[in-house]
Amino acid sequence: MTSYIDFSTCDLCDEHKGDASGAFRVLPPVFRDFGARRRFAGPVVTVQCLDDNSQVKVLVEGAGEGRVLVVDGGASLRRALLGGNLGAAAARNGWAGVLVDGCVRDVAELAVCETGIRALASMPLPTERRNQGLRDVPVKIQGVTVRPGEWLYADEDGTVIADRPLHRSA
Repeated sequence: MTSYIDFSTCDLCDEHKGDASGAFRVLPPVFRDFGARRRFAGPVVTVQCLDDNSQVKVLVEGAGEGRVLVVDGGASLRRALLGGNLGAAAARNGWAGVLVDGCVRDVAELAVCETGIRALASMPLPTERRNQGLRDVPVKIQGVTVRPGEWLYADEDGTVIADRPLHRSA
């Protein structure tokens, strides 16, 4: 696990609102909180998958090391890409958070997972694992490009992406 990261997305937006370089981006306010942690941050690991969570499973079952898994599910509302078992694995293995541009399931189980979990909605239907998906590639989340190694900051006010760490450790 990493040490506590002190940040406010509002403060980060105030500091970087004039950034025209694309190094600082704000995700649209479409994500709902599902995990026990409402505030999380860390370096990004990406997965691009559509209605198949095979690569999500592989990653959350490995060491998270305080990172944030960003899942480009194509904003699909057809299948859940993360459920209670995978949410528990993410928490147990030290993932700071998981952001899913798609759906999750087992909402009551996710609510007690000690990690940040954000997604568009809940959907009880699981995926069919076909071992498809790409890892560690640039992804588009609600039209915003997110690259592996960038930083994601999420709190009660929203979610921002930066090309480098912008916080101070507490």
